[in-house]
Order: sequence, then structure tokens, then C-alpha cells
Amino acid sequence: MRHSSGFRSSRLVAVGLAIACAAACAETPQSNLPPSASDLTLLKGLKLCETKDRILQRYASATVQRAAWGSGEELRIPAASSASGADESYFIDDDGVMVGALFAFPNGLKLKPYPVLRKTLSELKPEMEFYLRGLAVADRSNLDSSTLYMTGDEKTTTQYVTLGQENNASLLLASMAIDPYARLMSPYRAEFLTRVGGTRQNQSTVVPGAKGGESTQPFPSLQQFARGQTAQLAYCGVQDYSKAAQAYQKTLEHGLTDKMLLAETHHRLGVALEHNGNYKQAEREIQQSLDIRPNSPDVINNLGDLYVKMGERDKAIASFERAVTLRPNYPLARFNLASMYELTNPKRAISEYETYLALVEGVPEEVDREAKAKQRLKALRGK
Repeated sequence: MRHSSGFRSSRLVAVGLAIACAAACAETPQSNLPPSASDLTLLKGLKLCETKDRILQRYASATVQRAAWGSGEELRIPAASSASGADESYFIDDDGVMVGALFAFPNGLKLKPYPVLRKTLSELKPEMEFYLRGLAVADRSNLDSSTLYMTGDEKTTTQYVTLGQENNASLLLASMAIDPYARLMSPYRAEFLTRVGGTRQNQSTVVPGAKGGESTQPFPSLQQFARGQTAQLAYCGVQDYSKAAQAYQKTLEHGLTDKMLLAETHHRLGVALEHNGNYKQAEREIQQSLDIRPNSPDVINNLGDLYVKMGERDKAIASFERAVTLRPNYPLARFNLASMYELTNPKRAISEYETYLALVEGVPEEVDREAKAKQRLKALRGK
């Protein structure tokens, strides 16, 4: 009975939701992603979710600079020692897993030899434009504007910062991250933007009206929230609700001022606790989320799901009814409500199943639940 929703309508929306979404905790990616093809290979055999030991083994003969990255660690390989010719950085989370990588080209990398990447960039809508002062890029004016592009796949985000236009463009920075961490290591954040041009003295001016912006939330809070999402949604292949609960607890301990993010942290913590069997504590956390944002249908639906597990039938029905009142075209809440009404109000159950089926017609993600609804509807009509 867990909520499942399409997670991306664009890469910008995807990254924003990765930090402060109001959706429940089982996102299903959409298929209409922007293009992400590239003939520029940067990870060179490594991959996101790789272990720190694997990266250190790969660069055993190179100079690896190690620095703190919040509660995690950054492994830096200077351009002189890297396979890509860039200043490479690999970002490791608390659990020793690579959640992101960043490649900065001190003198810019001409994109003319990479037609596939240039075609990809030409098909992407720029996410942000800004000016950089103090660049050490050959044949470039300080007045040239830089552009941020975002693309990716179902679980990862790739970001490019380029200088110049079309065939004369140069790549200044590229980053890859699993979605929960993407916002923490992009040009939206000053600590990464200053790496462009090979000097930490660069300053940037964002064109008025540009999308995004650096989050004002504490970095440790956002880092732990991303860690919680990674564990809860199995971004690296392993779903761990205990680790997720620990990370969300730390998020709250570090403090948040954004109400939407605070509410979602309590919500996700509640879901993680529920999966660990801590129903009472889960109820408190989800109720705290609703105290902050009382009209969130997804959270209310998940509270109803929790009440089902707790044997609180009346509270469950009230939650599902409230969810569909707030969002009449909410398929999952309709399905959940129909399930609860089967024994006490078969006519209402039939009506809710019919509404659910009308809402999910042609939705691939709902095929299994749709089959169950048709089976239950047939049984109810036969009584």
C-alpha cells in the first residue's frame, strides 16, 4: 500500500525533489528523460556506488589527496595523475561508497572532438547561465558566459558546465551523482563552482532569473538526508531501512529551517521506522510531518497504511478518505480505500475500485495492482 509516483518530469525537478520532495518513498522513474548520450568517457572503468577501496586500488600509483567532505570523504586526483586529464574528485559517503564524482578542466576541454556530447547538449535546455571572472582558459574572454546543463538516467544525474557556444565550446566542469546527492555537488553550490578554471579565486555572477541556487540548509543536514534516501530507495542496490532511519535522525539533529524539507524528513523517518516494526514511533514521526504540512495526500495515505498494520481500521479508513478528498485523482489511495471497504461496505468498495481502474488505465507501473483490483472487483460483483 506504499505510494509510488513518477519522479521526474525534468532533471531540474528531479534534483529538487531529491532534496525536498513531498512525495512518498517509492518513486518510479519516468521514461521521458532528456538525452544523456556522450562519447566523452570520464569515469574510465569506475562507476557510481563503487567502494572507496576500489577507487584507491585503481589509483594506487597516483597521488591521491584525501579531504573531509562533511561526514564523508573526498578523494582528489590532480590532472597530472588522472586518466581524464581533469582534476578528479570522488565523493565518498559515511558508508565508504562513491555517491558522486566531479571533473574540473583547468584550461577547458574543447568539445569539438566529441560530436555525441555536443549533440546531447544541443538538445538540452540550459538550466542556468552565469559569468565567471579570473578564468585561465586559453582563447577565452572573461566576459564569455558559462552554461549549466543537466541530464541523466533513472537513478543518476550528470551536469556539465560549458564555456562558449556550439563547435567552439569548452567543457569546464562535469559531475555525476546518484540523484539524492546531485544537488550537493553541482555548480549550484559555491564550493564546486570555485573549482572551475583551476583556481579557487574565481567569482561567479548568476544571470538574473536563472533557475536554482545554492541551498541555505546546513550541508550536514542535506548530506544525511541524501544518505537516508540512498538507503531507503536502494539507489546502490541495497535497501536498508535501519541505515535510512539513522540518517534521517541525524538530519533532524543537524537542524533544518526549510519547512517542506523538515516535514519530508519526519515523513521518511516514519516510513523507515515502520518498515523496522517501530509502529508507535513511526506514527509520531508521520504525525509531526503532518503538523508541519497538514494537507499532504501522500503522507496521509502512508499514515493510513501504517494504521492498517497497527490494526487501527477506523483510523486507516479516515486517512484514506482524507487523502482522496484532498486529491480526488489519487489512484493508490482509492485502491487502499476500496480494500478497507470490502468487508463493511461492498458497494463503496466497488465504486472505489472502478474509480481506481479508470485512473490507472494505460499506466505501466500499475499493472500488478490493476490486476488485483480487477480480480477483487469481479469477486465483489459476484456476491
